[in-house]
Amino acid sequence: MLNIDLHCHSTVSDGLLTPTELVERAATRGVSALALTDHDDVSGLSEARLAAVEKNITFINGVEISVSWRRKTLHIVGLNINPEYPQLLQGLKDIRSGRVLRARSIAAQLDKFNIHGSLEGASSYSGGKGLIGRTHFARFLVERGYAKDVKSVFKKYLVKGKPGYVSHQWASLSEAIEWICGSGGRAVIAHPARYKLGKDILDELLFEFRTLGGSAIEVITASHTPEQSLMFAHHAQRLGLLASRGSDFHGPGESYFDLGQMPELPVGCKPVWHDWNKVT
Repeated sequence: MLNIDLHCHSTVSDGLLTPTELVERAATRGVSALALTDHDDVSGLSEARLAAVEKNITFINGVEISVSWRRKTLHIVGLNINPEYPQLLQGLKDIRSGRVLRARSIAAQLDKFNIHGSLEGASSYSGGKGLIGRTHFARFLVERGYAKDVKSVFKKYLVKGKPGYVSHQWASLSEAIEWICGSGGRAVIAHPARYKLGKDILDELLFEFRTLGGSAIEVITASHTPEQSLMFAHHAQRLGLLASRGSDFHGPGESYFDLGQMPELPVGCKPVWHDWNKVT
């Protein structure tokens, strides 16, 4: 069986490894096809692609786009995209500009709880780049002793109703899908169980996603239980959507799954890569 991992992050967004280091780790883990899907940024793809050639790994251009849908934040992964597609590049640039404003607001919220210096601290974990995400703030909070690890941070901080939470308007679902499909890629709903949607709202999301041109659901991912994976496999088959598989790896010690360390797709799922000649 091919070991395919279609969701992971590098230091270009909120991962701990550079694109090259990420590919090298994937090679040691026996990954045969890898997609780098940094948040709202494609600037790491060229480096990762060169490293993948060296390691004889099939490389898939990817991205993970932040989306606002009915006052919820969703993530839509784009796979097999053209990273030079102008509308995609402009859309991602606009989102990154919004991230700068959100980071300042998060820091201001943490200041209210006497947690100071968070913007500078989070920036140091982002390598000084403009793309500062909640994970960078989480690493700062761990460093300062507010939580034992990054996973624990999101139980006490940075989420709705907790210190440091900031609502934000991201791209619309239709915009993200349009950018992905316009670039020749496939749009995938990332880790759908994480959004904790009720049955009716989930159905509305899946139908709207499909109607707008979305292609697939992430069935196997680190945040899904086996039961949730089976449930989303059923939704994919019911709605004629493809199934994807990705570790959502951010770095050693921070991720539930290592690169390639995942179960296979459930029987009956049609893989998102089923007609990609370079993978199959």
